[in-house]
Amino acid sequence: MFPWERKPLPRCQLSWKSWRRLLTVRLRRLPLEPVTGVRPSGRKQRREAGSGAISGRGRHLVVRQQERSSGVLAYLAAYSGPGRDPAMEPHSAAGPLQLRFSPYAFNGGTVLAIAGEDFSIVASDTRLSEGFSIHTRDSPKCYKLTDKTVIGCSGFHGDCLTLTKIIEARLKMYKHSNNKAMTTGAIAAMLSTILYSRRFFPYYVYNIIGGLDEEGKGAVYSFDPVGSYQRDSFKAGGSASAMLQPLLDNQVGFKNMQNVEHVPLSLDRAMRLVKDVFISAAERDVYTGDALRICIVTKEGIREETVPLRKD
Repeated sequence: MFPWERKPLPRCQLSWKSWRRLLTVRLRRLPLEPVTGVRPSGRKQRREAGSGAISGRGRHLVVRQQERSSGVLAYLAAYSGPGRDPAMEPHSAAGPLQLRFSPYAFNGGTVLAIAGEDFSIVASDTRLSEGFSIHTRDSPKCYKLTDKTVIGCSGFHGDCLTLTKIIEARLKMYKHSNNKAMTTGAIAAMLSTILYSRRFFPYYVYNIIGGLDEEGKGAVYSFDPVGSYQRDSFKAGGSASAMLQPLLDNQVGFKNMQNVEHVPLSLDRAMRLVKDVFISAAERDVYTGDALRICIVTKEGIREETVPLRKD
């Protein structure tokens, strides 16, 4: 029998290819909207659902992506399945969720340093937290390096410990080789090279070095995480630095003040100022609190003092 001799089939006996062709033509005239409660069947239809117009046969429809921005919604609508309530699906049904490891964490804390004529003060709180959880209430962020130098570190606590261990090892090597301790300015230059060497995977630490220079005057060096540093008279870093730095600019640097005599900062006034600014910071910053550890560097050595702060 030749093809032209075949009798046309009744409407009810159309082949599945004819039905599919008919449905495709009709569905193309409909507005494209996400279809819920339908599941695609077949490997080819699933492959088409991921790439992109509406095709299908019977109730098995494949929602293809009309625009790239709505691709996820169309994909979820196609695979929602019959009789499923999207509101009752788990949170993973809203889209792919991947938990990735992060090498960094912010553990809060605030450090501050002030340099005077013959002294230097480095202070920090003792709260170690992450988010709204407090890991410990006794973790000072001031580390003694030499008899005339103290460093304050804030940021990721793991990097703080690693960095201070590297600095202490370098200081021991220098002392064994030169039979003397490294000066505060040399420590600042060494720390800059250490941080810059890790610029492609930096230490998440904000460092402030306080101590006495070769002439016995107070010196403060502030750093960014990749090694840039400068010498200052006062500096604040950490979670509450945005609140502490303007106050130090006004009270220590006498900025935005007129007709005021710029008197040298005494040790007693500097101590009162450090305590006041940390008490104010603990009232407004949840990552700062518990206690205040103050390291006073003078020609006699390093003296430490602890002041309680609010613990909530």
